Amino acid sequence: MRKTDLMDEPAEPTARDESGLGEDDFSPVWDGDDRPRIPRVAGERAALEAYLEYYRSTVELKCRGLGAAQLRSQPMAPSTMSLHGVVRHLAGVERWWFQQNFERRDVPLLFGADDFELPDDADYAVDLQTWRTECAVSREIVAAHDLDDIARPLDWSEDVDLRWLVLRIITEYAQHCGHVDLLREGVDGRTGA
Repeated sequence: MRKTDLMDEPAEPTARDESGLGEDDFSPVWDGDDRPRIPRVAGERAALEAYLEYYRSTVELKCRGLGAAQLRSQPMAPSTMSLHGVVRHLAGVERWWFQQNFERRDVPLLFGADDFELPDDADYAVDLQTWRTECAVSREIVAAHDLDDIARPLDWSEDVDLRWLVLRIITEYAQHCGHVDLLREGVDGRTGA
C-alpha cells in the first residue's frame, strides 16, 4: 500500500479508524511529487485523460535529479533498460500510436525499432524535450476527436476507436512506470509512491 497514492487517498486527511492502518503500513511518499491529481468522480474522457497524464508525469518525476550517466545506466542486469531509454521509447510510442496509426500522418519513426538502445550521442535533455513534444501532439489529437472516432492501425485488419487507443497507451505507461520504479531504485536507491 502507498502512503499517498494519488489515485486512492482521500483529498482531505482522514483518520484510519476503519482499516486500523498506520503511517508505517504505507510506502514512502516521493518528495517533490507534483503529479496532477486524478479526480475521484469524472466523466469518461476526463478520467482517461487524467490517468494518462498521471502516468506521463510519473515518468518525468522519477527521472528528475539524475545526471546523464545515471539516466543512461542499466542497473537491473541482465536487462539493458535505462531511464533514458524508457523516455525515448515512450516518445516513439506516442508518435507511433497517435500520429502514425490513429491519424495516419506521414511522419517518420523517431528512433526505429531499437528505441530502448541508446546511441553514444544520445542526449537526455534533447530526448526529454522530444518526448514532451510528442505528448503535446498526442494531447492535441485526443482533443480533436470523440472517443468513438475510429481508425485502422497500420498493418491491422480491424478498426480501433480512440477510447481503445487511450486505454492502450495508459497500459503502456503503467507497465513502463513499473520499470521506471525499479530502474530508479537501482540507480540511487530512491523509492516511493
